Amino acid sequence: MTAPLLQVQNLQVAFNGQPVVHGIDFSIAAGEKLALVGESGSGKTVSALSLLRLVHNAEVSGSALLAGRDLLQMSEHQLRGVRGDEVAVIFQEPMTALNPLYTVGDQIAEVLQLKKGLTAGQARSATVELLASTGIPEPARRAGAYPHQLSGGQRQRAMIAMALASNPKLLLADEPTTALDVSLRGQILDLLADLQRQHGMAVLLITHDLNLVRRFADRVAVMERGHLVEQGGVAEVFASPQHAYTRMLLTSKPGRDVVEAPAEAGEPVLQARGLRVSYPVPLPGLRGWFKKGDFVAVQGADLDIPPGRTLGVIGESGSGKSTLALAALGLLPHGGSLRVSGTDWSDAQKTGQSRALRQRIQVVFQDPFSSLSPRMTVEQIVGEGLLVHEPGLSSAQRRERVVIALADVGLVDDPRHGGDWLQRYPHEFSGGQRQRLAIARALIVGPQLLVLDEPTSALDVTVQKQVLALLQRLQRERGLSYLLITHDVDVIAAMAHEVVVMKDGALLEQGSVERVLQHPQHPYTQALVRAAA
Repeated sequence: MTAPLLQVQNLQVAFNGQPVVHGIDFSIAAGEKLALVGESGSGKTVSALSLLRLVHNAEVSGSALLAGRDLLQMSEHQLRGVRGDEVAVIFQEPMTALNPLYTVGDQIAEVLQLKKGLTAGQARSATVELLASTGIPEPARRAGAYPHQLSGGQRQRAMIAMALASNPKLLLADEPTTALDVSLRGQILDLLADLQRQHGMAVLLITHDLNLVRRFADRVAVMERGHLVEQGGVAEVFASPQHAYTRMLLTSKPGRDVVEAPAEAGEPVLQARGLRVSYPVPLPGLRGWFKKGDFVAVQGADLDIPPGRTLGVIGESGSGKSTLALAALGLLPHGGSLRVSGTDWSDAQKTGQSRALRQRIQVVFQDPFSSLSPRMTVEQIVGEGLLVHEPGLSSAQRRERVVIALADVGLVDDPRHGGDWLQRYPHEFSGGQRQRLAIARALIVGPQLLVLDEPTSALDVTVQKQVLALLQRLQRERGLSYLLITHDVDVIAAMAHEVVVMKDGALLEQGSVERVLQHPQHPYTQALVRAAA
């Protein structure tokens, strides 16, 4: 048998003497695809990036033999020759990994000039060829674009092109599809698989998405709290997992536990008729000096959300989902009719009643870490809405309501003993706990409708299941209605009563969750459902 391309033995990583990775062993053969799987905090990203000593202040020991040379014994100068040349990295969020001050073409060309010694002209031509190989439309034009001018899928393709610029032997792909829609995830996975076959490189895929592992990898290694608890062939591990943690991950698909047919009660909580949202955009040429064009983000939408029901809105990035959510929250000007609890947003804003309407509709955002102020305590964050909508409450009454809200979302077992949570800050909580804080902040003012904007996409599968179970319980107990914005078909299947499929601002298909997901009519819906299978 030939020696593996990468042989890792007894890898240990610590920070300030505190171990976070405890002596793990794994190997990757040339041309093989290995998935490193686990929840956030399991040590998978730290383990992979420590091989190239890319983790600041990490204390790394053990051995990592790349084609017989120990990466952990190399000097910084020697590692510079390995990074990006023999071992390349695709980082999780391309928007933060790419430099916003340089075009994507310049950033790829820099790698080619440094690693391959190409001239500026040769690097420009090679950059366009690399971008074309990743399937970006109009690669020559995209090479001159800045990261913010590309979509999420295009930015990820640009990152892949940069990683492949010097034909690496090993590619470290750190959650390369987490921020992408379900259809784009499939495209990026297929692209990586094609490029891997063409270049014959090995891939170490770091992910918590087991569907990706099943579809992409040859072997899987499972990490829990810094320990490698199980590894083997994908089919073997998925069919008969040996470790309890692996079994828990495999059974973490969200379950459906909603009231299927609540009693009809009055008018819809949210009703839209002919809803239209547009943005002014510059026109090309001289015309753009004198007038603006019109980009229609949502066109002619008709929606109804009855009390106690969930309407799921699914579609790719740019389909108009988030614009629809912002319009429902009264944060965007719109055409047509949009009513919350029988009151039209336009009328409420004209008559000064919008504050009362905002109490009835609240929002939970995608990323709880960025939506919670890092300078405010839990008491200030959760109680802020009470200052606006119930200013007559005393500090003691407001604090009591905050503790009750924390108990409602499962952060406090007993409201009588929840005061010690109040002075903590968001960074002291896990991702799932932060999302529960965001839900408590929305619920404390007693809304009828929650807008859930990708509420679980930033969470691990086990935490996602817990948060969805919480939302289902709150809906049953309080009769809440949800406008659920997501690109995850599994979340729609678990939560929604009705589904709307959006593309390019238009509603392509809508109906009951069973009908739309089991018998989709539109080709676009069929493609979304296939991509999630």
